[in-house]
Amino acid sequence: MNNYGRLPVSFDHGQGVWLWDKEGHKYLDALAGIAVNSVGHAHPRLVRAIADQASKLIHCSNYFNIDLQEKVAEKLVEHSGLEAVFFCNSGLEANECAIKIARKFGHTKGIEVPNIIVLKHAFHGRSIATLSATGNPSVREDFSPYTEGFIFVDESDLNGIRKIVEENKNVVAIFFEPILGEGGVVPIDLSVIKGIREICDEHDLLMMCDEVQCGMGRSGKWFAHQWAEIKPDVITMAKGLAGGVPVGAVIVSEKANIFKPGNHGSTFGGNPLAMRAALETLSIIENEKLVENALEVGKKLKKALSKSLNGFPGVRGIRGKGLMLGIVLDRDAHDILELGLKAGLTFSVTAGNVIRLVPALTITEAEADELVKRITPVIRSFLAQPKI
Repeated sequence: MNNYGRLPVSFDHGQGVWLWDKEGHKYLDALAGIAVNSVGHAHPRLVRAIADQASKLIHCSNYFNIDLQEKVAEKLVEHSGLEAVFFCNSGLEANECAIKIARKFGHTKGIEVPNIIVLKHAFHGRSIATLSATGNPSVREDFSPYTEGFIFVDESDLNGIRKIVEENKNVVAIFFEPILGEGGVVPIDLSVIKGIREICDEHDLLMMCDEVQCGMGRSGKWFAHQWAEIKPDVITMAKGLAGGVPVGAVIVSEKANIFKPGNHGSTFGGNPLAMRAALETLSIIENEKLVENALEVGKKLKKALSKSLNGFPGVRGIRGKGLMLGIVLDRDAHDILELGLKAGLTFSVTAGNVIRLVPALTITEAEADELVKRITPVIRSFLAQPKI
């Protein structure tokens, strides 16, 4: 189907933060499969683990105990401080699960039509329910009617959130990305995140954080909400969890740990191959101190980009945390992607005018310097063209 605006390149193999196409041209990969290849391409430990597991058992069923699930869950509980984990295959599925948790939570309180507060520039997925919780009009267009039960509010309007909660007794949860990804790499103000936690505590609501893109160490902490020094009731994640193998997860607090057998499930979710990949990815991130690397290299990358692009007409600013950065331009930037390829560089454009940089957490300072060296003339060349 013609549903991807694909670029004219086909990659053959990768190593670390580098990719080679079929013709042998080399690219610095600042996209990492959209924040998926967290430990880079072809990490030897991950390759060995996947191959070893494939030779033993790829899939059985959740009818049976899968001890690798318990090991991965133990790690996620350790790093999040929450209680239990459900495994699925993608961020969309994780967010669907979170929505079901919120609705069941509401029903247990006698609320027939539970409402969930979401943000106007949120992106939670493309299924009908997650699309209904997504604010981007271009993503939603042509897919109505939408699922009821979502109330949109501006991401900076804490007073607006409080007012909705006080006036609408059907609200059961507040669901948001600590750093908006598809919404333009916009970190939510830490005071707002803390305020949401307070509102949820005051009114017995679930605080649910979509960490699909900003989690797994990308922001310089294991989870981006941890910058606000709070704990949510539900965390959804996927993307970087298994270094490229499809895995989604939902981590819940005791308050949100309400599913019973038969309430939810997944045929492929938590299969042995995916869990082995996730366990090895978590171990690599821990052993190689990649969360710390994301913080330090991310800071230097942001500073170097700011210095390189400072004062250049058409650059509105640089935002983000760790290795999740957005360069904001004054115009639609999708045409810049092919210029990037010609310069041996991959990245993406989100929210129309924001260049998104989400390289592997393994990126070195020297590679970050090379990224700045390559992307600066690309941006300047693009902005020198007549504004359409």
